[in-house]
Amino acid sequence: MSALWPGRRHTPFSRLALAALRLSGWTPVLAPPPGPKVVGAVAPHTHDADFWPGIMFKFATRAPVHFVAKHQLFTFPVGLFMRAVGGLPVDRRRAGGNFVDGVVALIEREPEIMLVVAPEGTRSRGEYWRTGFYYMALEANVPIAVTALDWGRKQVGVIGYVTPTGDIEADFALIREMLRDVRGHTPGNETPAVPRPASAGGPSKA
Repeated sequence: MSALWPGRRHTPFSRLALAALRLSGWTPVLAPPPGPKVVGAVAPHTHDADFWPGIMFKFATRAPVHFVAKHQLFTFPVGLFMRAVGGLPVDRRRAGGNFVDGVVALIEREPEIMLVVAPEGTRSRGEYWRTGFYYMALEANVPIAVTALDWGRKQVGVIGYVTPTGDIEADFALIREMLRDVRGHTPGNETPAVPRPASAGGPSKA
């Protein structure tokens, strides 16, 4: 049996996506979600090629995977593609200019959602993760789905969950442990799973 989001059944399209993954050597994984809403921290994101196993995971598992982007990107014709692959527009102006608060409102609006974020913020190596995803989950009171793009094992999907407590250092330690043996497409580009330090203006909603 393949991984499926709870309450879903396979469709011809999901079977096609699953076959495409398997033919390319990939296996989708989906630890049973503790509820209908999660924020997915996707890592390591080290190459443009990560898009393909990621999008096939969405279709193969029928998970309610979405990502957010500025509402200006959703105008025709680009907006058709953005929505087709799970994009949701967020208008910062409606959240008083605060992107995290805008995303939290979106999560609260949806009956079920896996809102994915690439917290490394770059495909090149950085020094720390951005922490916006953490505060999205904390403020929306939903778990963080640790979502691996593991090119070493050729596995893609959710390998576990962390419930944010407000102790960001302790919660990041759990995320690091889950990702300890996960390797990205380009390992030298992996950014360590540590929160933005105070010397860089964090931890904060960014």
